Amino acid sequence: MAKFAEILTASGEGLLKLLYRSSSRSSGKFAGSPKDYAKMLGMTYAQMVCALGFNANIQDLPDIIEIVGFDSYNDLARARNEFFCNDIYDRLGIKDVLAIYLHVPNDVRMLDVMQYLLVNRMRSIENRIEATVNSIIIDRYKKEMHAIYNDGVARIEFAEEQLNKTDSGFRALLNEVVLIVEARLIPIGDIFFRDTVLPEEKRRLITKGLIPKGLIEQRLEDNGVSVTERRVLVEQLRLMESHEMAAADKSSTGD
Repeated sequence: MAKFAEILTASGEGLLKLLYRSSSRSSGKFAGSPKDYAKMLGMTYAQMVCALGFNANIQDLPDIIEIVGFDSYNDLARARNEFFCNDIYDRLGIKDVLAIYLHVPNDVRMLDVMQYLLVNRMRSIENRIEATVNSIIIDRYKKEMHAIYNDGVARIEFAEEQLNKTDSGFRALLNEVVLIVEARLIPIGDIFFRDTVLPEEKRRLITKGLIPKGLIEQRLEDNGVSVTERRVLVEQLRLMESHEMAAADKSSTGD
Protein backbone atom coordinates (compact mmCIF):
# COMPACT_ATOMS: atom_id res chain seq x y z
CA MET A 1 0.00 0.00 0.00
CA ALA A 2 1.30 3.43 -0.90
CA LYS A 3 1.54 5.92 1.94
CA PHE A 4 0.04 9.40 1.79
CA ALA A 5 3.42 11.15 2.16
CA GLU A 6 5.00 8.88 -0.45
CA ILE A 7 2.51 9.92 -3.12
CA LEU A 8 2.55 13.55 -1.98
CA THR A 9 6.33 13.91 -2.34
CA ALA A 10 7.15 11.45 -5.15
CA SER A 11 8.85 12.49 -8.36
CA GLY A 12 6.99 11.98 -11.62
CA GLU A 13 8.77 8.66 -12.14
CA GLY A 14 8.13 7.75 -8.53
CA LEU A 15 4.41 8.39 -8.93
CA LEU A 16 4.24 6.12 -11.94
CA LYS A 17 5.99 3.33 -10.07
CA LEU A 18 3.83 3.71 -6.96
CA LEU A 19 0.52 3.86 -8.75
CA TYR A 20 1.12 1.31 -11.50
CA ARG A 21 2.77 -1.09 -9.08
CA SER A 22 -0.28 -0.97 -6.83
CA SER A 23 -2.90 -1.48 -9.52
CA SER A 24 -4.30 -4.57 -11.21
CA ARG A 25 -4.78 -3.25 -14.75
CA SER A 26 -6.63 -4.71 -17.69
CA SER A 27 -6.32 -3.40 -21.27
CA GLY A 28 -4.53 -0.34 -19.91
CA LYS A 29 -7.43 0.60 -17.62
CA PHE A 30 -7.97 0.07 -13.92
CA ALA A 31 -11.03 -2.16 -13.55
CA GLY A 32 -12.61 -0.43 -10.54
CA SER A 33 -13.88 3.02 -9.67
CA PRO A 34 -11.64 5.89 -8.45
CA LYS A 35 -12.81 5.17 -4.88
CA ASP A 36 -11.84 1.52 -5.38
CA TYR A 37 -8.43 2.71 -6.54
CA ALA A 38 -8.04 4.79 -3.38
CA LYS A 39 -9.06 1.80 -1.27
CA MET A 40 -6.52 -0.35 -3.06
CA LEU A 41 -3.87 2.21 -2.11
CA GLY A 42 -5.00 2.00 1.50
CA MET A 43 -6.37 5.56 1.46
CA THR A 44 -9.63 7.40 1.64
CA TYR A 45 -10.68 9.02 -1.62
CA ALA A 46 -9.95 12.45 -0.09
CA GLN A 47 -6.44 11.36 0.85
CA MET A 48 -5.72 10.12 -2.65
CA VAL A 49 -7.06 13.27 -4.29
CA CYS A 50 -5.08 15.56 -1.99
CA ALA A 51 -1.85 13.55 -2.09
CA LEU A 52 -1.92 13.62 -5.89
CA GLY A 53 -3.35 17.11 -6.16
CA PHE A 54 -0.66 18.72 -4.00
CA ASN A 55 2.11 16.94 -5.88
CA ALA A 56 2.98 19.31 -8.74
CA ASN A 57 4.42 16.41 -10.78
CA ILE A 58 0.94 14.99 -11.39
CA GLN A 59 0.35 17.76 -13.93
CA ASP A 60 2.68 15.93 -16.33
CA LEU A 61 0.91 12.56 -15.94
CA PRO A 62 -2.46 12.73 -17.70
CA ASP A 63 -2.82 8.93 -17.72
CA ILE A 64 -2.68 8.83 -13.92
CA ILE A 65 -5.15 11.71 -13.69
CA GLU A 66 -7.55 9.70 -15.86
CA ILE A 67 -7.06 6.53 -13.81
CA VAL A 68 -8.12 8.31 -10.61
CA GLY A 69 -11.30 9.56 -12.28
CA PHE A 70 -10.63 13.04 -13.66
CA ASP A 71 -10.69 14.41 -17.17
CA SER A 72 -7.96 16.96 -16.51
CA TYR A 73 -5.60 18.31 -13.89
CA ASN A 74 -7.95 21.26 -13.36
CA ASP A 75 -10.74 18.85 -12.40
CA LEU A 76 -8.41 17.09 -9.96
CA ALA A 77 -7.32 20.45 -8.51
CA ARG A 78 -10.93 21.52 -7.95
CA ALA A 79 -11.66 18.30 -6.04
CA ARG A 80 -8.44 18.73 -4.06
CA ASN A 81 -9.43 22.27 -3.10
CA GLU A 82 -12.90 21.15 -2.03
CA PHE A 83 -11.57 18.41 0.23
CA PHE A 84 -8.78 20.51 1.67
CA CYS A 85 -10.96 23.50 2.49
CA ASN A 86 -13.94 21.61 3.91
CA ASP A 87 -12.83 18.29 5.38
CA ILE A 88 -12.19 18.82 9.10
CA TYR A 89 -9.97 15.90 10.17
CA ASP A 90 -12.44 13.31 8.89
CA ARG A 91 -11.37 11.73 5.61
CA LEU A 92 -8.19 13.86 5.63
CA GLY A 93 -6.44 13.42 8.99
CA ILE A 94 -4.23 15.86 10.88
CA LYS A 95 -1.10 13.89 9.92
CA ASP A 96 -2.04 14.25 6.26
CA VAL A 97 -2.59 17.99 6.62
CA LEU A 98 0.73 18.45 8.41
CA ALA A 99 2.47 16.45 5.66
CA ILE A 100 0.96 18.81 3.08
CA TYR A 101 2.23 21.87 4.95
CA LEU A 102 5.70 20.37 5.20
CA HIS A 103 5.72 19.66 1.47
CA VAL A 104 4.18 22.67 -0.28
CA PRO A 105 6.95 25.21 0.50
CA ASN A 106 9.25 23.11 -1.72
CA ASP A 107 7.29 24.07 -4.83
CA VAL A 108 6.39 27.68 -5.54
CA ARG A 109 3.34 26.63 -7.59
CA MET A 110 1.86 24.71 -4.69
CA LEU A 111 2.80 27.45 -2.24
CA ASP A 112 0.98 30.02 -4.39
CA VAL A 113 -2.13 27.82 -4.47
CA MET A 114 -2.02 27.30 -0.72
CA GLN A 115 -2.32 31.01 0.02
CA TYR A 116 -5.96 31.24 -1.00
CA LEU A 117 -6.79 27.77 0.27
CA LEU A 118 -5.55 28.61 3.78
CA VAL A 119 -8.10 31.35 4.31
CA ASN A 120 -11.01 29.10 3.32
CA ARG A 121 -9.77 26.13 5.35
CA MET A 122 -9.26 28.21 8.49
CA ARG A 123 -12.75 29.65 8.11
CA SER A 124 -14.22 26.12 7.90
CA ILE A 125 -12.32 24.91 10.96
CA GLU A 126 -13.16 27.99 13.03
CA ASN A 127 -16.84 27.72 12.12
CA ARG A 128 -16.80 24.09 13.27
CA ILE A 129 -15.11 25.02 16.54
CA GLU A 130 -17.65 27.76 17.21
CA ALA A 131 -20.48 25.33 16.53
CA THR A 132 -19.16 22.38 18.55
CA VAL A 133 -16.42 23.60 20.94
CA ASN A 134 -14.84 20.20 20.29
CA SER A 135 -11.57 19.91 22.25
CA ILE A 136 -10.07 17.41 19.79
CA ILE A 137 -10.66 19.75 16.85
CA ILE A 138 -9.25 22.67 18.85
CA ASP A 139 -6.08 20.73 19.62
CA ARG A 140 -5.61 19.75 15.97
CA TYR A 141 -6.34 23.30 14.85
CA LYS A 142 -3.55 24.56 17.11
CA LYS A 143 -1.12 22.02 15.66
CA GLU A 144 -2.13 23.01 12.16
CA MET A 145 -1.67 26.73 12.75
CA HIS A 146 1.75 26.17 14.30
CA ALA A 147 2.76 24.21 11.20
CA ILE A 148 1.47 26.94 8.89
CA TYR A 149 3.86 29.42 10.46
CA ASN A 150 6.76 27.13 11.41
CA ASP A 151 6.99 25.27 8.09
CA GLY A 152 7.04 28.42 5.97
CA VAL A 153 3.57 28.06 4.47
CA ALA A 154 2.21 31.43 5.61
CA ARG A 155 3.28 34.51 3.71
CA ILE A 156 3.20 38.10 4.87
CA GLU A 157 -0.24 38.66 3.32
CA PHE A 158 -1.75 35.91 5.48
CA ALA A 159 -0.08 37.28 8.61
CA GLU A 160 -1.29 40.81 7.84
CA GLU A 161 -4.86 39.59 7.47
CA GLN A 162 -4.64 37.78 10.80
CA LEU A 163 -3.22 40.85 12.53
CA ASN A 164 -6.16 42.93 11.33
CA LYS A 165 -8.62 40.64 13.14
CA THR A 166 -8.44 42.45 16.47
CA ASP A 167 -11.71 40.94 17.71
CA SER A 168 -10.76 37.33 16.94
CA GLY A 169 -10.88 34.98 19.89
CA PHE A 170 -8.93 32.49 17.80
CA ARG A 171 -5.93 34.83 17.69
CA ALA A 172 -5.81 34.76 21.49
CA LEU A 173 -6.40 30.99 21.58
CA LEU A 174 -3.37 30.44 19.36
CA ASN A 175 -1.20 33.20 20.82
CA GLU A 176 -0.92 33.96 17.12
CA VAL A 177 0.98 37.23 17.36
CA VAL A 178 3.84 35.30 18.98
CA LEU A 179 3.70 32.75 16.13
CA ILE A 180 3.93 35.54 13.56
CA VAL A 181 6.89 37.14 15.33
CA GLU A 182 8.72 33.83 15.73
CA ALA A 183 8.17 33.07 12.03
CA ARG A 184 9.83 36.43 11.22
CA LEU A 185 7.23 37.30 8.65
CA ILE A 186 7.01 40.93 9.82
CA PRO A 187 9.73 42.88 11.67
CA ILE A 188 9.21 42.81 15.44
CA GLY A 189 9.34 46.60 15.74
CA ASP A 190 6.60 46.96 13.14
CA ILE A 191 4.32 44.56 15.00
CA PHE A 192 5.03 45.99 18.45
CA PHE A 193 4.13 49.53 17.42
CA ARG A 194 0.78 48.57 15.90
CA ASP A 195 -2.44 49.55 17.64
CA THR A 196 -4.05 46.42 16.15
CA VAL A 197 -1.78 44.34 18.37
CA LEU A 198 -3.54 44.30 21.73
CA PRO A 199 -1.89 45.19 25.06
CA GLU A 200 -2.16 41.61 26.34
CA GLU A 201 -0.55 40.33 23.14
CA LYS A 202 2.31 42.78 23.67
CA ARG A 203 2.65 41.53 27.24
CA ARG A 204 3.06 37.98 25.92
CA LEU A 205 5.70 39.11 23.43
CA ILE A 206 7.64 40.78 26.23
CA THR A 207 7.39 37.85 28.64
CA LYS A 208 8.59 35.54 25.85
CA GLY A 209 11.74 37.68 25.62
CA LEU A 210 10.95 38.82 22.07
CA ILE A 211 10.88 42.58 22.75
CA PRO A 212 14.04 44.45 23.74
CA LYS A 213 13.85 47.07 26.49
CA GLY A 214 14.63 49.88 24.06
CA LEU A 215 11.51 49.18 21.99
CA ILE A 216 9.31 49.35 25.07
CA GLU A 217 10.82 52.68 26.07
CA GLN A 218 10.39 53.98 22.54
CA ARG A 219 6.75 52.92 22.44
CA LEU A 220 6.07 54.68 25.75
CA GLU A 221 7.28 57.95 24.21
CA ASP A 222 4.21 57.92 21.95
CA ASN A 223 1.51 60.07 23.56
CA GLY A 224 -1.12 58.25 21.55
CA VAL A 225 -0.63 54.95 23.40
CA SER A 226 -3.83 53.86 25.16
CA VAL A 227 -4.08 53.92 28.94
CA THR A 228 -4.36 50.14 29.07
CA GLU A 229 -1.33 49.55 26.87
CA ARG A 230 0.74 52.13 28.75
CA ARG A 231 -0.07 50.41 32.05
CA VAL A 232 0.98 47.03 30.64
CA LEU A 233 4.21 48.37 29.16
CA VAL A 234 5.21 50.28 32.30
CA GLU A 235 4.56 47.18 34.40
CA GLN A 236 6.64 44.99 32.08
CA LEU A 237 9.44 47.56 31.93
CA ARG A 238 9.63 47.64 35.72
CA LEU A 239 9.78 43.86 35.84
CA MET A 240 12.59 43.83 33.29
CA GLU A 241 14.54 46.42 35.26
CA SER A 242 13.95 44.49 38.48
CA HIS A 243 15.30 41.31 36.89
CA GLU A 244 18.32 43.21 35.56
CA MET A 245 19.08 44.57 39.03
CA ALA A 246 18.73 41.12 40.59
CA ALA A 247 21.07 39.64 37.99
CA ALA A 248 23.59 42.43 38.56
CA ASP A 249 23.48 41.91 42.34
CA LYS A 250 23.96 38.19 41.91
CA SER A 251 26.92 38.76 39.61
CA SER A 252 28.58 41.24 41.97
CA THR A 253 28.35 38.89 44.94
CA GLY A 254 29.70 36.00 42.94
CA ASP A 255 26.70 33.77 43.66
